Amino acid sequence: MNWRNLLARFGPYFGLIFVLLIFAIAMPSEQFGNFTNFYNIKTILTQTVIVGIAAFGMTLVIISGGIDLSVGSQIAIGTVVAAMVLRVDGVATDPGVGVSLMAALAAILVCGFCGLVSGAIIAKFKIVPFIVTLGTMQVVRGVAKWQADEQTVIAPQNALNNLMRVDPDPSWLIFAPGVWLCLLLLGVCTALLRYTVFGRYIFAVGSNEQTARLCGINVDRIKMMIYTVCGLFTGIASVMQYSDLAIGDPTTASGKELDIIAAVVIGGASLNGGEGSALGSVIGALIMAVLRNGCNMLGIPNYAQEIIIGIIIIGAVLVDRLKHRVA
Repeated sequence: MNWRNLLARFGPYFGLIFVLLIFAIAMPSEQFGNFTNFYNIKTILTQTVIVGIAAFGMTLVIISGGIDLSVGSQIAIGTVVAAMVLRVDGVATDPGVGVSLMAALAAILVCGFCGLVSGAIIAKFKIVPFIVTLGTMQVVRGVAKWQADEQTVIAPQNALNNLMRVDPDPSWLIFAPGVWLCLLLLGVCTALLRYTVFGRYIFAVGSNEQTARLCGINVDRIKMMIYTVCGLFTGIASVMQYSDLAIGDPTTASGKELDIIAAVVIGGASLNGGEGSALGSVIGALIMAVLRNGCNMLGIPNYAQEIIIGIIIIGAVLVDRLKHRVA
């Protein structure tokens, strides 16, 4: 196995090990004990959930050679929709598990519809995905603010509030329910990419769209499906975001799309299309969560954290270029 294959298969794992080694060296021994204790590990895993779940959908988009800048806005509108559904009889009454599930489903479907609209415009009008999703990012954010009257939407205590608790109830779950849901969706996304016709079509479109058309693949329909599925994953992430905030916030997740794209790229996906994996993307999200958690423990300011993550993203893109350089 040559070095290019090693980078392609194990690059994200090398990255995670490298980050952990850096903190092992830089952190004082007593602080490193706090960094590696079980509660902090649970915290890091919980902090990975929102970006990780949304990254599954973005993985499909990037493998197909596209991009979706609207996912942050979709997360925001998802929290607003969930909170609005939960406010059936005001904010004083527990709406019950049934209404909580309806709220989650409504958020997921709204985000799926946003993805469908973006995919349809990209496919039918042959407009560059960057431009289309840049526009829908603004539209969706504006609709979220309009529906929320430009303020947070307060909802009653409900079952969704428990999904992102670091110490779950019941305690035998050990990790937050959102962590288990993320692992379940990891299996779903992996199976979709590896073992379904749709997954093979995603790779085919990303590798060479013209060849895919000549092979009889309905590229326009596949693109619409890809962006719709991305929206559905993003909708699930919006439910996790609502659980974390316990309110509907039309301004939340501003810039989150960059974290989601970064997780996918750090996880080994190629921005040229045709490469990527769900496991790599969630490892990328985990790397970013570990970085932020460790930097906070070391007292590194936020601006320095952003610089570090930006350098890592550039490094990941350079590694991708090296993998594809013709010898």
